[in-house]
Amino acid sequence: MSGPSEGTLRDRVALVAGATRGAGRGIAVELGAAGATVYVTGRSTRERRSEYDRPETIEDTADLVTAAGGRGIAVPTDHLVPAEVAELVARIADEQGRLDVLVNDIWGGEKLFEWDAPVWEHDLDNGRRMLRLAIETHAITSHHALPLLLRTPGGLVVEMTDGTAEYNRGTYRVSFFYDIAKSAVLRMAFALGHELGPRGATAVALTPGWLRSEMMLEAFGVTEENWHDAEANVPHFAISETPFYVGRAVAALAADPERARWNGQSLSSGQLAQVYGFTDRDGSRPDAWRYMVEVQDKGKPADATGYR
Repeated sequence: MSGPSEGTLRDRVALVAGATRGAGRGIAVELGAAGATVYVTGRSTRERRSEYDRPETIEDTADLVTAAGGRGIAVPTDHLVPAEVAELVARIADEQGRLDVLVNDIWGGEKLFEWDAPVWEHDLDNGRRMLRLAIETHAITSHHALPLLLRTPGGLVVEMTDGTAEYNRGTYRVSFFYDIAKSAVLRMAFALGHELGPRGATAVALTPGWLRSEMMLEAFGVTEENWHDAEANVPHFAISETPFYVGRAVAALAADPERARWNGQSLSSGQLAQVYGFTDRDGSRPDAWRYMVEVQDKGKPADATGYR
């Protein structure tokens, strides 16, 4: 099984907040491939780039959603501005009358964190900005979107983060600010599970593994076509995955009538691939966080080719 069955989400409406590139784009496209109508948001448009100054845009993502078989709708939105998020949700309510899936993938911190810099040395303005982008945006979006999601029983909220609760619990993640940002999102899903579960909806935290995002491929000097070349210098790049792998995880969750069993939990793309039977686009089934936990606990070697 490569992905969800065609049409399983045909009547569903999703909002992928932060869908310009990376995991957000992969999730939006795979929800579209399963038939959903997908609103994609972000600050990078064809008319105006965000401070990332990269070529990917929300309009491009919406086109990919439509090409995959769904209906992609791009809505420029700054999720730090409550009025813009309220307007976005009002538009979805007016046009669709429902919201079935909310994916909070807003991040924007790649250019803000400093590796291994203690809090007193890390740029304070960048650290504070990262916390706002990673945490405040999710809270604002949930505040405005969840009343619409709760109109229809069975809604799903996916809080996107980096690392499972098991791994992050015992691991210092990059820096003070990055560690807090990613750990806070795990707790958001836990808290939302308590608030949404009794009301007929499900909330989870979800992490991709080592993501071959546009920025990551560029950093390694490879493309998706020749990404294996990077393993010559970094053998455990073998456990990396495309953004569409975690997208298939979200589509599988959304299509699962028993998804409430996951409520409040921390999940990963590799873990859900074992449960739902989907693969990445190349037919592989990487499980990066299982590997990372074993490295953490048992000192496994860096060559991860056996974990695909």
